[in-house]
Amino acid sequence: MHRLLAILLILVSSLSPVLAQQPAENPPAPSQPAPSQPATAPSTPPPSTPPPSAPQPSTAPAAAPAATGPQGAADGGSARDRTDEAQADTAQQLDAARKRLDALAAQVDNANAAETARSTQANNANAADNRLAEIKAQVDDLSQQVAAQMDAARTRIEQIKGRLTEIGDPPAAGAEAEASVVTEERSRLISERNALNAVTGTAETLVADANALSTTITEKRRVLFSNTLLRHTDINIDMLVDAGQALVVEARAFSRNIGSWLTFVFTYKRVPLMSALFLSLCSALVLLAGTHRLFAPLLRRSVRDLHPTYIARLSRAFGSTLVPTIAAATFATSAFFFLQSFNVLRQDIAPVVTTFLALCVALQFVWTISTAVLAPGQAVWRLVRVSDRGARLLVALIMAMAFANLFDYLLETISVTLGSPLVLTVAKSLIASIIIGLLLMAIALIRPVIPQGEPLDGQGRPWPRAISILLLLAGLGLITAALSGYVGLARFIATQIVVTGAIFVTMYIGILTGKALAKQNALAKTVGGRYLSHRYRLEPMALDQIGLAVGLGIYLLVIMFFVPLLLLQWGFKIADIEAWAYRIFTEIRIGTITISLVGIFAGILLFILGFVITRWLQRWIDGSVLARSRVDLGVRNSVKTGIGYLGVGIAGLIGISAAGLDLSSLALVAGALSLGVGFGLQNIVSNFVSGLILLVERPFKVGDWVISGTTEGFVKRISVRATEIETFQRQTIMVPNSLFINASVGNWTHRNKLGRVDITFTAHSSNDPRKVVESLRAAVTGLPNILRNPEPIIVFRGFTAAELEFEVRVFLADILQGVSVRTDVRMAVFERFQADGITLGGPAAPEVPIKISPEDAEVLSALFQGTRSSEGSRASTQLPGDAGGYVEQPGAEPPDSRSNDIPDSSESGRNDALRGEELRADVKPPMSAPPSQVSPAPVQKSDVDPETGPGAPTTGARKRRPGRTR
Repeated sequence: MHRLLAILLILVSSLSPVLAQQPAENPPAPSQPAPSQPATAPSTPPPSTPPPSAPQPSTAPAAAPAATGPQGAADGGSARDRTDEAQADTAQQLDAARKRLDALAAQVDNANAAETARSTQANNANAADNRLAEIKAQVDDLSQQVAAQMDAARTRIEQIKGRLTEIGDPPAAGAEAEASVVTEERSRLISERNALNAVTGTAETLVADANALSTTITEKRRVLFSNTLLRHTDINIDMLVDAGQALVVEARAFSRNIGSWLTFVFTYKRVPLMSALFLSLCSALVLLAGTHRLFAPLLRRSVRDLHPTYIARLSRAFGSTLVPTIAAATFATSAFFFLQSFNVLRQDIAPVVTTFLALCVALQFVWTISTAVLAPGQAVWRLVRVSDRGARLLVALIMAMAFANLFDYLLETISVTLGSPLVLTVAKSLIASIIIGLLLMAIALIRPVIPQGEPLDGQGRPWPRAISILLLLAGLGLITAALSGYVGLARFIATQIVVTGAIFVTMYIGILTGKALAKQNALAKTVGGRYLSHRYRLEPMALDQIGLAVGLGIYLLVIMFFVPLLLLQWGFKIADIEAWAYRIFTEIRIGTITISLVGIFAGILLFILGFVITRWLQRWIDGSVLARSRVDLGVRNSVKTGIGYLGVGIAGLIGISAAGLDLSSLALVAGALSLGVGFGLQNIVSNFVSGLILLVERPFKVGDWVISGTTEGFVKRISVRATEIETFQRQTIMVPNSLFINASVGNWTHRNKLGRVDITFTAHSSNDPRKVVESLRAAVTGLPNILRNPEPIIVFRGFTAAELEFEVRVFLADILQGVSVRTDVRMAVFERFQADGITLGGPAAPEVPIKISPEDAEVLSALFQGTRSSEGSRASTQLPGDAGGYVEQPGAEPPDSRSNDIPDSSESGRNDALRGEELRADVKPPMSAPPSQVSPAPVQKSDVDPETGPGAPTTGARKRRPGRTR
């Protein structure tokens, strides 16, 4: 129970100093207005505040078409009546707006007079400033409404100008008279334009007056704020005596009020009080359970982690400050709401209860932020290097300053509620300012700093000279300002030091936390990152993306939560912040275009929702409807892609409409860009249209084996601009869609996967062709994956003096199995040829007759004899069973020293190559020899292999080795 009440009052800390500083700003009950607001609503008729969404009068006659004849005259009369009614309505609204503006101006004067008349009452300046802020918000709202009517009138004037241009000028003197309907239409439009011009002028004057009044209010508030801070009060014995007497009177009055209220509540409001307390406790339990469930890793510091990382310390410090503060503020708000709803709080008690709850929340906020940064009980979680003793002293002094400052606001609220004299408030603020100044000087004199490398439980050192001097000057400045009579200034500075300092520290920690979490591989090192990785099996890249999103979210949270608190601390009012937020989110003007951030966010959310629905619809139709209907895969892909395009387009239009973007205003820009689109983006448009044609005609589908130019492979994806092709080497090629439309495309699997494989074989010319054909037929008959109908075909393609060429054509049910079928066929044919004694390949190349002279004959004879002798010596050193090589014996000389320079795997190959080179270098064929006799043997033909692509040589036939020239 004690813990619940402590956390109950924590989160109002963000609002605590503000609520305490401005108790009159929050009325005690919705049904009981604050005493400072008796004359806020002038006695003006309800039409004086038309809502912005009310239909504009200028829209009715905008759609009136031109007509001729009797029916046109009747339509013109009805249009004229509607125009007159709209103009009269607009005039009435502007008159009501003028009266309301005058009433607000009178309220400004009344607020100034009331501030002057009640200058002796406590916190009168704060109440006057609150009232002026409310009036300024009403003036700004009135100005926006009138500006909206003025914009509608101007739009109608432009429409009338366009219509008058279409009708044309009146006929000249002596010209043929025009129809009476046209004349009446022109007269009506001119009179309407004149009336709208008058309305626009009145509206412009009214907007200018409203803006001037708003500026005047801002200036009055600035002057009031300056006077409040710089107001001088004489500090003397008489003032202190008067303050003491007023304090006694105030204490008695407050005691009577509290006693009478408690007696009344326990006598007549016992059940509502218990109900309010019960609901508040229930809300506290829900908040505690939810906080413990969601943020337990952030709020509970693990004792086992003796060396936490910097990011872990930052994240836990920020979380352990923000989460309890929000929870406590929520509990305090709910408690006040339930007490107020059950009419338990009295009008003079509600401000005190509000300030007390805010005080508790503010103290909780200062306590959590100071303990999170200094960590007096756990040095390993400390964010700054201070000693253990220094951390404890700093936390105690900071809490003392916060209590002195916030308790002063509670006493001020009591004084305002009871109507105590101003001298009592001045005396209280004087004492609080002196206490805070002394505490600042005490902080400057302690020795908390620990150098790097020294233990944290050692003796600390003094602050750096700059920090120590700054703290001393701040403390002396507060005391001097308070004793000099500038108590308001001293109190304002003390508040900024305590509360604003705590807010700044929290913001700084939050920014550092977001920055640290946004770094690469940072989230994975935290407790939350390890939990996400273990629970959802996330990859490091996914954790980095989550860390970036979390960092940006922390930045946004810091800006949206703490910036308004800073503005409130610096003297701005809630009405000011609401007006600024409304303008930022709804009225960002760029020229004549108004952008609404709320509309943009709504448009984005609707687009995301439409996109998600589109994806779900795609999966449902593809998996539930088309799959059960056994529709072809290509049709399913086309339908799925078409639904995606249509759904995304509709979602985009809905999002743009929800964002409030007027596409008609972009028509001129689109027309100007059409020329650039036609020339500069024609390829992109062509590819997009080609992609749509491919989806409709479906010349190929995903998974087909296609050939287009030099590109061959399988279709993986058909996108808007290009088609993704994966080659047999697993290379991805993006082919523009227009190439498939403008060029020929081969598709091996267009309607089915039936295909034919052609394999070429060569046999020696000494074999019987019929026997070879029968062997080939017997080899391929019965092989798996080969169709029997149509049966395999054996073709005798041709022959030469050296070889016979055959081609085996087999049909497959699945052409994608061509690689394995080719291998099976070649293996079967090779085994069959060996079994039937069929010789592969052809004889050596034919010899070429050469004419030589007798002298050359003697040289060749000597050369051949030397070659034979070297062969004999090599044969004598060859081991039995060697396959033509030789074994080099110890001490034996190599057959030819030049053979070492020839890169071959065997000595015999090197010698043969050497002899061939010598002969080719010394012997030249006669000029009369035909080219066919000296040309190399033809290379075997190749067939298409889906694994290696077109042009790869067939492995089923043996290459002929060129013969040796002798």
